Amino acid sequence: QVQLVESGGGLVQAGDSLRLSCQASGRTFTVGWFRQAPGKEREFVATINWSGGSTYYADSVKGRFTISRDNAKNTAYLQMNSLKPEDTAVYYCAAATLSFPIVRQNDYNYWGQGTQVTVSS
Repeated sequence: QVQLVESGGGLVQAGDSLRLSCQASGRTFTVGWFRQAPGKEREFVATINWSGGSTYYADSVKGRFTISRDNAKNTAYLQMNSLKPEDTAVYYCAAATLSFPIVRQNDYNYWGQGTQVTVSS
């Protein structure tokens, strides 16, 4: 069983940056970031494979967000730049026992508790 703990959320202004961290209790393979805004379904944001050599992003964040990982620290990151009010959501990290980038939520085995990101205009 792998436990995931997100951190780094907060309240920022539009145009600011934040870096989210996802600390795992053990080794993970594919890691993904998802978000859920109030009144909306949880949606895919970004994913990275085990080696970090393959990533994939939602169109809404492409060019602004960067997913990365440090396997020595069992930690994944989501660097978020040029934040917009529509990025406001609870951000979740997830881990899968597969080794390639994954978009579908159902393919992830482990989930964190989420961290709130609020972007004011």
